[in-house]
Amino acid sequence: MRTDARRHHDPQVRGFASDNYAGAHPEVLAAIALANGGHQVAYGEDDYTGHLQRVMHSHFGPTAEAFPVFNGTGANVVALQALTDRWGAVICAESAHINVDEGGAPERMGGLKLLTVPTPDGKLTPELIDRQAYGWDDEHRAMPQVVSITQNTELGTVYTPDEIRAICDHAHERGMKVHLDGARIANAAASLDVPMRTFTNTVGVDVLSFGGTKNGALFGEAVVVLNPDAVRAMKHLRKLSMQLASKMRFVSVQLEALLAKDLWLRNARHANAMAQRLAEGVRAIDGVEILHPVQANAVFARLPHAVTERLQERFRFYFWDEAAGDVRWMCSFDTREDDVDAFLQALKEEMAR
Repeated sequence: MRTDARRHHDPQVRGFASDNYAGAHPEVLAAIALANGGHQVAYGEDDYTGHLQRVMHSHFGPTAEAFPVFNGTGANVVALQALTDRWGAVICAESAHINVDEGGAPERMGGLKLLTVPTPDGKLTPELIDRQAYGWDDEHRAMPQVVSITQNTELGTVYTPDEIRAICDHAHERGMKVHLDGARIANAAASLDVPMRTFTNTVGVDVLSFGGTKNGALFGEAVVVLNPDAVRAMKHLRKLSMQLASKMRFVSVQLEALLAKDLWLRNARHANAMAQRLAEGVRAIDGVEILHPVQANAVFARLPHAVTERLQERFRFYFWDEAAGDVRWMCSFDTREDDVDAFLQALKEEMAR
């Protein structure tokens, strides 16, 4: 029986649940079509992956090497494995994505221990790191070998370059390496209005997980090695972790489309601007509290539980802490001003009931 592909959703409907809900940017889809057709060598020996290396050099310097992978969890697991021994541990914020949103993959699949630290704003500091940075010679304790930070953080806050430099200096002085989870690295760069290298290789980050999906890719991220001396066996770990794409050109060409010019920055600036528009409107509504500085494309707020449940019937978004009444609203590269304004109107109406 023949079946025809049909649209199963209304393309005019947008929510505020996640920037992963957005589709792929049209320029990314065009790049995929461009890479299609004919034969290219598999497993990363294709022309597109080769050119991606040169594009990454323009952003992160001549020593940077990109290893495209399927998704963010895979990028983090591969990167952390490459930085640790079997007995190694990773210090991270308690709210870090690798700790709360990856199903235990770094520990179960990567075989490493996460040493978490509570933070008020999602950001680590040298002082907070030292709560877990001890016991290197204690065989009863997993050895701290890596500090992992997220830019921007899971709470929507952004590290300054000086803050990351202080973390890198502190970690390196103690013999540890630094991993940066950059699932939303473009939003952080747009917020700071600086090149990505300013808060990565320039200040001492050893390896980063580069995010493409939340910035407009269909799928695909990359582990970017900034310090070759910090890692080992990257290509073997990528395969072992089931992150080696046979048709890698279709991952690489998406990252190239984002990075070769300024699409990554345009997308991030727009998403950030929509979050600022949303935050400004929310501040004008009595009874709704914004919980963290709005520095990228996320707004965290607290409002009555009943209001949230009614509002969720009109727009898709998530509780962040249901017991406290905290929610998270995310904006994307395709969020429109009309989307934000309609959401704010609905929020006003539900608060007034």
